[in-house]
Amino acid sequence: MTLPSQAAIVVIGGGIIGCSTAYHLARDHKADVVLLEQGKLTSGSTWHAAGLVGQLRSSASITRVLKYSVDLYKGLEAETGLATGWKMTGCLRLATNADRWTEYKRLATTAKSFGMDMQLLSPAQVKAMWPLLEIGDLVGASWLPTDGQASPSDITQSLAKGARMHGAKLFEDVRVTGFEMKDGRITMVRTSKGDIACDKVVNCAGQWARQVGVMAGINVPLQPVKHQYIITEKIDGLATDAPTIRDPDRRTYFKEEVGGLVMGGYEPNPQAWTTGDVPNDWEFRLFDDDYDHFEQHMRQAMARVPALEAVGVKQMINGPESFTPDGNFILGAAPECANMFVGAGFNAFGIASGGGAGWVLAQWVVDGEAPLDLWVVDIRRFSNLHRDRQWVCDRTLEAYGKHYTIGFPHEEYASGRPRIVSPLYNRLKQQRAVFGSKLGWERPNWFAPEGVEPQDVYSMGRQNWFAAVGDEHRHVREKVGIFDQSSFAKYELSGSDAPKALDWICANDVSKPVGRLTYTQLLNTRGGIEADLTVARLAEEKFYIVTGTGFRTHDLSWIGDHIGDGLDATLVDVTEDFGTLSLMGPRARDVLSAVTEADVSNTSFPFGHVREIAIAGRTVRALRVTYVGELGWELHVPIAATGEVFDALMAAGNKHGIRPVGYRALESLRLEKGYRAWGSDITPNDTPQEAGLSWAVKLRKNTDFVGRRALAKINGGTLKKRFAGFTVDDSEIVLLGRETILRNGEPVGYLTSGGYGYTVGRNIGYGYVRNADGVSDDFLASGDYELVVAMEPTPAKIHLEPMYDPAAARVKA
Repeated sequence: MTLPSQAAIVVIGGGIIGCSTAYHLARDHKADVVLLEQGKLTSGSTWHAAGLVGQLRSSASITRVLKYSVDLYKGLEAETGLATGWKMTGCLRLATNADRWTEYKRLATTAKSFGMDMQLLSPAQVKAMWPLLEIGDLVGASWLPTDGQASPSDITQSLAKGARMHGAKLFEDVRVTGFEMKDGRITMVRTSKGDIACDKVVNCAGQWARQVGVMAGINVPLQPVKHQYIITEKIDGLATDAPTIRDPDRRTYFKEEVGGLVMGGYEPNPQAWTTGDVPNDWEFRLFDDDYDHFEQHMRQAMARVPALEAVGVKQMINGPESFTPDGNFILGAAPECANMFVGAGFNAFGIASGGGAGWVLAQWVVDGEAPLDLWVVDIRRFSNLHRDRQWVCDRTLEAYGKHYTIGFPHEEYASGRPRIVSPLYNRLKQQRAVFGSKLGWERPNWFAPEGVEPQDVYSMGRQNWFAAVGDEHRHVREKVGIFDQSSFAKYELSGSDAPKALDWICANDVSKPVGRLTYTQLLNTRGGIEADLTVARLAEEKFYIVTGTGFRTHDLSWIGDHIGDGLDATLVDVTEDFGTLSLMGPRARDVLSAVTEADVSNTSFPFGHVREIAIAGRTVRALRVTYVGELGWELHVPIAATGEVFDALMAAGNKHGIRPVGYRALESLRLEKGYRAWGSDITPNDTPQEAGLSWAVKLRKNTDFVGRRALAKINGGTLKKRFAGFTVDDSEIVLLGRETILRNGEPVGYLTSGGYGYTVGRNIGYGYVRNADGVSDDFLASGDYELVVAMEPTPAKIHLEPMYDPAAARVKA
């Protein structure tokens, strides 16, 4: 079969992700698709995958992707005639301590929030389901009956056959050798068997995805890690429908296979394969057995299943799997190349994810935007930091080692730190700052008082920083605090067509006079919120754009992608050019007026304005805006002068009680004021109307913008979900997000974020209340509400207005 000379879409890689993507492109979109595999289908990581299929993740969208996989695998054999080995055995997750049990109670709540029935079982119930287990150390287990297992190779071959049935062309033994590029786009795929002109390329090359990406100038930050498991001889008394077992406290997993067990695990001392290129000829190949390294899993497994001591090992599998620095897979449009999409780095979840990942990736390729909120797996969550292969390797090994550790709230990674520091790093460290890390930047989370160890102590309840953060919070409410937010992503857009470009991209009206700034969302074609940011007009043809640290690559890419062809509008990332000091609190004006000759009175410098002012002899961009609900300014300082300006503010603020404040206090302050956080409270799944942000959309103005048509269709109509706040009086409860919202005893949604409001003295959560017949003010106000926290309902009060209004200085909770 000779290669075609052209195709609309070329998929690279014949593992489960590539075959699933080709299948969905052909089945759902009737696309002209060609798949290229350098060896044989499944010959990379797919063929030696263990084949466990779990569905629950902390993201509702990713859980939906995994649930789709299960639904697809159930019916695929009927469509293609090829078996998939799918068995819905259910999955038991074992708990041996109180923290793990709390984690499972929270997981079970999340599952119910997402419409899945996860149950909590006693040790005796576990023993009845799996008689060969030793249960003496168990507290209990979670049980998800719809999880299961499958044969990775069989599923992939079935998807491949389905792809062919729908018109896709699949070619084996064809290696991609490079790309022909023009204006940042791939125009042709070069291969060992000839060249293919194409419109789009989908990089599903597994552990080779990184080096395939390099050929097109894109970065795919994954790391192959050696992952081992064994297949045992038959075990007497083992049922063929035995549930899969995850035993995270012993770092191991089990599944039944042909009367024996597949057993593997995630060790704290994993072994990377290579930080260089993966050999092209690594086809159906494994590493040598390494029983010395695997012994740690054998000991734990035999303690859990004593029958293993007397059974032989039929085979050990020691193969490379692609892992990522944060344990989430990689999907989406590569920011460096306009028409390459990526599906790779599945962290041993490739079989569980394969069906759903192919479904959403195919849609993404066709539409040019994600069909769901897929931010946690979006390739644009990475930055240039992730081009450092050694850093990626170190962080990935840490993530692998945490695969089965307890997921404590607010836990930080430790490897590769400090990487990027602001000019204030040492000053803040001397003030006893405890740092977190975001996209490589060290950022102060909180400041430890004297006598308190300056480090996080993780727990499932109130953590050791709770009281200290409360002091910082109160200080901002009563006096004045200074936040180092230098890690903010910052861009400049300039040119004669810059206003026109932003008018199309931004949902709010940014065509205000010079000196004004605007909070705006950027919407997708469904009206969902792809970003929210601040746009300051510095000159007629120059705008300064500020967004969150973690969204740097994503938002830059989104804006760049939506600047119309031929427009005179140049977008530049200036993040490292400016430090950012946020001066917030009722005494902020007193401090600022003491360090500048500029008039910073409310008359001269009102809210929503930007001015260039001089501080310590330096020109500072001052933005009158707040994320904490108090009087304040964001001061954008030339990066080299950040220390001098900070020192001047601290000296002038001394008599006003100024002190540095961290991000944990910022979070509790914004919760009280009801400000939405992108990625949790507002996402591509949510419209401004649903989020209560219609005031920030220019629908009354006769201007077209991305998402306008979708919003116009629902404007004035009945909303099926609406954003609301909730408070809980019980101070022992910890709200984190994903707790179920009950109205009159019935589930109507779940929290998108949660925390504690120190001014209102209550736990605060936000989430969307859903009702198929519509969510009116009366519907919201007339219900009795509870939140389910770790499977326990607790009374809650609903709030449709901010819980704290500093202008009136009163609590509304």
